Amino acid sequence: MLTLPASLTVYVATQPVDFRKGAEGLALLAKETLGHDPMKGVAVVFRAKRADRVKIVVWDGSGLVMYWKRLDGSGFKWPPIVAGVMRMNAAQLSALLAGMDWTRMHAPRIPQPKALA
Repeated sequence: MLTLPASLTVYVATQPVDFRKGAEGLALLAKETLGHDPMKGVAVVFRAKRADRVKIVVWDGSGLVMYWKRLDGSGFKWPPIVAGVMRMNAAQLSALLAGMDWTRMHAPRIPQPKALA
């Protein structure tokens, strides 16, 4: 299981990529094509043509890390395949990686203080 800090900025490449690429190749793709550099503290999520595979590249402070996962018997719930990237929060990414419907995850609401009468 991957534990991500809630403050981590996460970008999802919505189009499938060549999954033969390693961490350096995906980081370069993220920087040059998508405009988001994993070396600058963001996580970039990539999908394969088959919806059951994901790779994530992120800088952990001391080196580039690549996380790879394949779901058995099902696929991840991916956003629609369009050009570009989309942003999600750490809770949504955790739900995606668990094979859940990440679109149902929302940031917790902060209760508004009651007005004084």
